[in-house]
Amino acid sequence: MYNGLLAKSFSKHERKRFGYGAFFGCLLIALSICTVFKPYLGPLPVLNLKLSMAAGFKMLIIRDTSGSPSPTLGPITYLSEKNASNSASPPLEPMTQLADENASISASPLLEPITRLAEKNTSISTSPLLEPMTQLAAEKNASNSVSPVLEPATRLVEKNASISSSPLLEPMTQLAEKNASTSPSPPSVPMTQLSEKNTSSFPETVKVAETGKEKREPEMEKTEPVAKKTESVIKKVEPLCNFMKPRGDICEIKGDVRVQGKSSSVFLVSSQMSILAGNNNSWSIKPYARKGDQAAMNLVREWSVKSVLGHEEIPQCSKNQSVPAILFSQGGYSGNHFHDFTDLVIPLYLTSRQYNGKVQFLITDKRPWWVSKFQAILKKLSRYELIDIDTEEEVHCFPNVIVGLKRNQKELSIDSSEYSYSMRNFREFLRSSYALKKATAIKLRNGLRKRPRLLILSRRRTRAFTNVEEITKMARSLGFKVYVAEANMDVSKFAEIVNSCDVLMGVHGAGLTNLVFLPMNAILIQVVPFGGFEWLATNYFGGPSKDMNLKYLEYKISIEESTLIKEYPPNHMILRDPVSIQKQGWEAFKSVYLNKQNVKIDVNRFRPTLLKALELLHQ
Repeated sequence: MYNGLLAKSFSKHERKRFGYGAFFGCLLIALSICTVFKPYLGPLPVLNLKLSMAAGFKMLIIRDTSGSPSPTLGPITYLSEKNASNSASPPLEPMTQLADENASISASPLLEPITRLAEKNTSISTSPLLEPMTQLAAEKNASNSVSPVLEPATRLVEKNASISSSPLLEPMTQLAEKNASTSPSPPSVPMTQLSEKNTSSFPETVKVAETGKEKREPEMEKTEPVAKKTESVIKKVEPLCNFMKPRGDICEIKGDVRVQGKSSSVFLVSSQMSILAGNNNSWSIKPYARKGDQAAMNLVREWSVKSVLGHEEIPQCSKNQSVPAILFSQGGYSGNHFHDFTDLVIPLYLTSRQYNGKVQFLITDKRPWWVSKFQAILKKLSRYELIDIDTEEEVHCFPNVIVGLKRNQKELSIDSSEYSYSMRNFREFLRSSYALKKATAIKLRNGLRKRPRLLILSRRRTRAFTNVEEITKMARSLGFKVYVAEANMDVSKFAEIVNSCDVLMGVHGAGLTNLVFLPMNAILIQVVPFGGFEWLATNYFGGPSKDMNLKYLEYKISIEESTLIKEYPPNHMILRDPVSIQKQGWEAFKSVYLNKQNVKIDVNRFRPTLLKALELLHQ
């Protein structure tokens, strides 16, 4: 159509002139474009991409190289970390070629978008076509790709430097690892130095590299990441249990403590592995304060105390408590009034008084009648209901648990130099628990007609007075107001009777334990049976009474005052040589001198003892 129009308007000669003019015009335009824009007409350059691993700073540096790429490797395969010196190793020769410092980046349109990725916040082109790419490079994580060509590159700037597992990107993965560089130069060369060496012909890129230089250099100096410690911290601590005490073992456990009654186990759960003295993390303990007495300890349940790590299989908490706990046994010789106090009540006071009632009692080998007998004391020491831990299915958890009870080595006593309390403190505690009114015994003065009160402890079965009426008559004649009573399970009522008296008299036995209720400066008269009771009399009641601010008198009966003379002939070994019976053991001694003997006091021989008591009350 156009040829027809031109034929009508122009001659053949004119049409030829226009053709030559158009040809030379196109050449002139092409020459002008080459002169102004200077396009690169050689083979496409190989890219050298560099990933900065500095925390919080992601940047790609693109470099041109002069070497020809291997026909079997793609452009990305030749990516390498910049290092100051060329490697002499043959396998690194291609990488050396890539590190040419004089290479220049082509302005090829294909590479211009990728070039923009090397700039964090700086734009080098105002072309509308490149704005999307510039925005993409400015994103912190650059996780979304807008072009399939750029997808491998954008993955390199993800926040955690996670590299695609694609075979094409496998070399990139190795380059992204901080310590996986094959270059002999230090891996901690700052990216800023690298960019300054290789981008001399690109001032815009240099500006990007210089931005935040001071902030990035200290971060890049850390060539090794801090390894996360997965192994348990080892800590040396003292043993949880103390087995050095002569009368009772005790474990004091603090932390995440779990008590499982059905397995008789106490667990200390820790996130740390502890090196305990003796390399032992498990102990066995019988929480009863009469260590060394095998007969008593055979009646006590054994518990295990274990220190375990949190990842081990351990029982989970069913009930969480915010107060400490004390686990102790009511086995042993419980039920005997003397042992109730020396093995249980006083040790429990020593162990729990520090908590001022804010402590939970866990009882093993529970005796319900024992709990009822000492209910006033238990309620004073703990505000919480007792837990029979042996019958509990649930796992109880506490911040602090004491297994066992503290106890003084001597009977019915507290060593104030070792503990924060004394027997005087304990007796004041009893007076408060049972609301006892009398604090001090009567003090007699000349001219006063007040009569001191004498309590005679009677016994029904053994070591009983066989002439109580005769003793009572004589005592009244000396000026005493006499009461006769036998101790029973009603501790509260009997404590009031004892506390109201000034003198307590009785044969050696558990009933004399009621001396703990006597007022201060009162008098204890212990009648010692025949058979070698001197050591027992002194250590069980004589010595302890002095620690309680009481005055102590002792009356040793003669063989004629013992009922044994009616059961054995005068020349029998039991009467003639009690020591030989003692050598046969406790059971032999007990069966004769404790269980078969009663006492008939010679009132005339006993009279001076009562007169001495009156004298002491005058002091």
